Amino acid sequence: MSRIPKAEYARRRKALMAQMVPNSIAILPAAAVAIRNRDVEHVYRQDSDFQYLSGFPEPEAVIALIPGREHGEYVMFCRERNPERELWDGLRAGQEGAVRDFGADDAFPIADIDEILPGLIEGRERVYSAMGSNPEFDRRLMDWINVIRSKARLGAQPPNEFVALDHLLHDMRLYKSAAEVKVMRTAAEISAKAHVRAMQACRPGLHEYSLEAELDYAFRQGGAKMPAYGSIVAAGRNGCILHYQQNDAPLKEGDLVLIDAGCEIDCYASDITRTFPVSGRFSPEQKAIYELVLSAQAAAFAEIAPGKHWNHAHEATVRVITEGLVELGLLKGDVQALIESEAYRAFYMHRAGHWLGMDVHDVGDYKVGGEWRVLEPGMALTVEPGIYIAADNESVAKKWRGIGIRIEDDVVVTRQGCEILTSGVPRTVAEIEALMHDARQASL
Repeated sequence: MSRIPKAEYARRRKALMAQMVPNSIAILPAAAVAIRNRDVEHVYRQDSDFQYLSGFPEPEAVIALIPGREHGEYVMFCRERNPERELWDGLRAGQEGAVRDFGADDAFPIADIDEILPGLIEGRERVYSAMGSNPEFDRRLMDWINVIRSKARLGAQPPNEFVALDHLLHDMRLYKSAAEVKVMRTAAEISAKAHVRAMQACRPGLHEYSLEAELDYAFRQGGAKMPAYGSIVAAGRNGCILHYQQNDAPLKEGDLVLIDAGCEIDCYASDITRTFPVSGRFSPEQKAIYELVLSAQAAAFAEIAPGKHWNHAHEATVRVITEGLVELGLLKGDVQALIESEAYRAFYMHRAGHWLGMDVHDVGDYKVGGEWRVLEPGMALTVEPGIYIAADNESVAKKWRGIGIRIEDDVVVTRQGCEILTSGVPRTVAEIEALMHDARQASL
């Protein structure tokens, strides 16, 4: 069962319905089962919006929220209990479980949805749905609407307005409750242990996938069913490929390895990046770039607090990185002019972070009314500055080429500033080198 209390799901549904106009209905489908190949399925992962409102972990389900409905506002359609299928695929909640365990006021077999749902929609003036994100379900929804339209001469009243649910639901998801932060803290702790394990295991002669295996082991050992996204384990020049996925190159003496990986607990993501030397010791050039990125991250942390806007943290990293690149001779010119011309983007081409939650790149607007969003307690985000000097960058001295460094942590905005959820992984040069040295001594 979910670590989020049953009462919290009920509060979320109530809060959403309070924002819906009178005489309306919201309809959400569960995630479809994804086929890996032929008749083999991927491990099932529920749709985040559906999970947020229901906590229901099964496919082939639809929920309808109907404010003011006399016989109950929360209706679920799901699979029936089936002993034969359950023998093969695992237990199902069935209609009884949907009511008893997941708080539905009414539950019906998913096989009966075509007969029942049009009657629930009929007479409602507005339909809220996740329009555009699931074309197949959009078509089914229009089929149900057309059933009602076909009976208009008999007095049936089809809805006359369709509204995307996103702008209501995704704004709710942006603010994490105490229970959500607790789950995210757990995911962060498991992921932190995984990164520590990978650092301790690292040796020249291994491969990127050797460290990915250490990550996967720690995720599963900690109780996570899956990574929150495809793990990036990038050695040497691969560290300059932002979304590197091959994870099969050898780990070589003198190179750095960049690991961007995090697990998921109850559909809540963690997202950590650490960069460390394969040999256990940074070269002078690697150390200089690393400490510059670390300083940029510290400057960003200082700009995350209620009343600060979303872009303050990014602006802080840009200034620190630009000043540092000028000091190291990698950029030339006036710092302010270089910032204004975005010259730093040759080395730092991404934002300083993103929202974090049920999706690793979580929902929520970054701007409101054309202005950067002001941070508020409960918002969760990543802080991940980086510097990437391509191996073929002939505009810099050879000693800098092929260095790719990113440092990423997860934070939650608090009343005073921010809480770093992922502080269980060494972050400084001295801490990383000491951890790796101790691990090698222990293995001798």
